[in-house]
Amino acid sequence: MEFINEKYINSLIDDESLKDSDLQFSIIEKARLKMGITLRESAALLNITDSKVLEKLFDAAKSIKENIYGNRLVMFAPLYLTNACVNNCLYCAFRKDNKDLVRRTLSVDEVESEARQLIMDGHKRLLLVCGEHPKKSNLDYVGKAIERIYSIDYNGNNIRRVNVNIAPLSTEDFKRLHSFEIGTYQIFQETYHYETYSKMHPSGPKKDYAFRLHAPERAFEAGIDDLGIGALFGLTDYRFELLAMLMHAEYLEKTIGVGPHTISIPRLEPATNAPAANTPPLAVDDLSFKKMIAILRLAVPYTGIILSTREKPELRRDLFNVGVSQISAGSKASPGGYKSESDNPTNEFGQFQLGDHRSLDEVVKDVCEQGYMPSFCTACYRSGRTGDRFMELAKTGKIGAICTPNAFATFKEYLLDFSSNGYSEKSETELMKQVEKLPEKEKKATIRMIEKLEKGERDVFF
Repeated sequence: MEFINEKYINSLIDDESLKDSDLQFSIIEKARLKMGITLRESAALLNITDSKVLEKLFDAAKSIKENIYGNRLVMFAPLYLTNACVNNCLYCAFRKDNKDLVRRTLSVDEVESEARQLIMDGHKRLLLVCGEHPKKSNLDYVGKAIERIYSIDYNGNNIRRVNVNIAPLSTEDFKRLHSFEIGTYQIFQETYHYETYSKMHPSGPKKDYAFRLHAPERAFEAGIDDLGIGALFGLTDYRFELLAMLMHAEYLEKTIGVGPHTISIPRLEPATNAPAANTPPLAVDDLSFKKMIAILRLAVPYTGIILSTREKPELRRDLFNVGVSQISAGSKASPGGYKSESDNPTNEFGQFQLGDHRSLDEVVKDVCEQGYMPSFCTACYRSGRTGDRFMELAKTGKIGAICTPNAFATFKEYLLDFSSNGYSEKSETELMKQVEKLPEKEKKATIRMIEKLEKGERDVFF
């Protein structure tokens, strides 16, 4: 179907020659050069069963991630505008035929209230989840919501970048979306397997596989050069899904000159009256999931890998070690969830069941204890370092000199304004220890930004 060559993908999955441990080991060693690996090589790594080779895979993924992104973990939260939907996806609680779901669409004032709560928690970037309903979530409404979010100021703190997850649009409508000054446009194909896609989307505009598949190209044509793709794992064989997603990334690189900036890897979680979510057709176990993420990091070394709060804290900690670079934290999967506890524990409005219910502050503490640096940076978006410009900096190794000081500055800002009592002093000490380890030029720049923040300035970056 389209450029997703199912016959070729299935031939790779069935290729017995790709099960050779020596071949797998050589591919892993090649991947350490950070040049990526081919689809065939990715398929070979999916066949790893030898525990020693598997550990080599995990070690390589960690090494590559740290070499490119350092110990940074970017933080964000989703903000749901509505749970009204005209589609009937079998894996989603928002599906049209779910008569037990209490439908809710936020007013623009309620959107402001939700965003303000996220800012008060310490967030600087959010993912606006818009749904698909011509009356409830049209572009006029989305534009007003984004404008209101950007207008909020809370003691010098604000949402500095709104990324958007919205149904596929025409090129003209993508131009309108671009005019709202969004960050990344994110769209998941859900499943790349055409027969499964047709089965999972029995009715509604989402049933059009091709229109969804080519949405990133239309968005790029409209001027949006920061793109995020993903798949919902558990609907079909995860090996097929991973290879097809990599095929999509390769296709974007060839046709528009830049691959996806981010790839998301959600797994099916239980959802109210969603048969495919409650009984996943081909559930992905934790070890396979970890292996899949590690292969992704080797295959597309410069692409951000996003892990959501669908996963439990224990597993999230483990997956940080194999290539994850962005995480949601303190999330709610329902419209109005941040100002209301009505979706906990009954999930009355929620899209799916969360695995990690911790607050942002709790996640930040945990991340620090694991040796990672929480980052709230949005500087690249606002400085034009997106699309091929970001990739050029990443592939030449220059991005760290920009991102690392900015990450330190945003974390310092978080500690000054939002960190819980008794934690700030310990974090400040650890922060400065890490600053001292930076190269001299980066260290001086970081210290200058920290001094500005301590004097009361906010939103300092370069």
